[in-house]
Amino acid sequence: MDYRKLSKTISRALRHAPADFGLALDEEGWTPVADLLTALARMRHQWQHLTEADLRAMMAQAAKQRYELRDGRIRALYGHSISQRIQKEPTPPPALLYHGTAPETAVIILREGLKPMRRQYVHLSQDVETARIVGRRKAAHPVILTLDAAAAAAGGVLFYRENNGIWLADFVPPDFIHLLSSP
Repeated sequence: MDYRKLSKTISRALRHAPADFGLALDEEGWTPVADLLTALARMRHQWQHLTEADLRAMMAQAAKQRYELRDGRIRALYGHSISQRIQKEPTPPPALLYHGTAPETAVIILREGLKPMRRQYVHLSQDVETARIVGRRKAAHPVILTLDAAAAAAGGVLFYRENNGIWLADFVPPDFIHLLSSP
């Protein structure tokens, strides 16, 4: 089983294009596992006999936990680009959070704040190393920004905790963002 290919397909189905798979997500992003398995079986012959156990095996071997299975339902935890807003539960953040990005983007962020862009939420890291890894997707030598999350929360910014040290926010104003390191 090519779990990487399966995970990428499920990511597209649950995060970006559920309608293309004939799926409907509820307000928290859940869809029945049976519906997802049916959609996957239509896509590839080798996926005709997938089960929930296969999905659990895919999740267990992944470095990052991107999905949640519960009570016969599955959802992507973060990274949605669909127009339907996935509801999250606000959680008090740690004092500091981090964001890795390209140097040219950092200049804009420091001036305008962190915006979700094509995603539903801004993605933040709980530690510098994760921010650096994420930032390398945008630049070989990313800039790391520090967010005074405690002050931002006190100022009304809502934060949402995900897994793997990932935090989400709707928007972070520039007043709470500072340059930690540059290339």
